[in-house]
Amino acid sequence: MTIATLSGVTLDCADPATLAAFYTALTGWESVYTSDEYVYLAGTGPVKLGFQRIADHPRSSWPDDAKQFHLDFGVADLAKAEALALELGATRPEFQPGDGGWIVLQDPAGHPFCLSPLA
Repeated sequence: MTIATLSGVTLDCADPATLAAFYTALTGWESVYTSDEYVYLAGTGPVKLGFQRIADHPRSSWPDDAKQFHLDFGVADLAKAEALALELGATRPEFQPGDGGWIVLQDPAGHPFCLSPLA
């Protein structure tokens, strides 16, 4: 019996508007709610992506055992997706696991995320 359905994931950050703009450009999702403290993005699927202001939120680092989680994005062309993400403000950390099967990047707030080829 299912008692819950994942409806959203929220990232803590110092600047929700800036981080939401990065992910809007990366995913094409649109803002469905915006305030000074919170921005919520939605695409065509059931899961939304939120960004919540936390005063003095520390920048995430990679690799770091305290990262807690990361987002994975499937892409049609790994090299093109990486180039676009970097142009939008992502950074590529030196440590890259996976023998080239995927790429780990960090968003402007430092949250790690992966780009991997669509299956």
